[in-house]
Amino acid sequence: MSTPDTRHDHVLEQAAAWVRAGHGVALATVIETWGSAPRPVGSQLAIRDDAAFVGSVSGGCIEGDVVTRALDAIDTGKPELLEYGVADARAWEVGLACGGRIRVLVEPVMI
Repeated sequence: MSTPDTRHDHVLEQAAAWVRAGHGVALATVIETWGSAPRPVGSQLAIRDDAAFVGSVSGGCIEGDVVTRALDAIDTGKPELLEYGVADARAWEVGLACGGRIRVLVEPVMI
C-alpha cells in the first residue's frame, strides 16, 4: 500500500492510525540534503510492520531500501541514520543517481 500523497500531515495521520490499530510503525524523515536532492528536508515516509507505506523521502528511488531498514528499526526498536549519495555505491544500487545526497533518519514509533 503505497501512495503518491506526500503531504506531511497525511503521513503522520496514517502512522497514528496504524499505531492505534496495533501495528509496529517507523517514520523516515529527510533531515539533510546536498545538491540535487529528490525531496526536500522534512519529507516523510511512514512504514508499517507489514511493509505498507505512505509518503516519500526520494520520489521512489530509495524507498525500497528505506522500507527494509525501517522494518529492522521496528524489530529492534533502534533508530538509524541513513545516507545516500551519487558517490556511494549503495546509492547507485538503490537508484539515487540524481547527483545529490540525502540523509534520512529512520525512527521506530514508540508508544
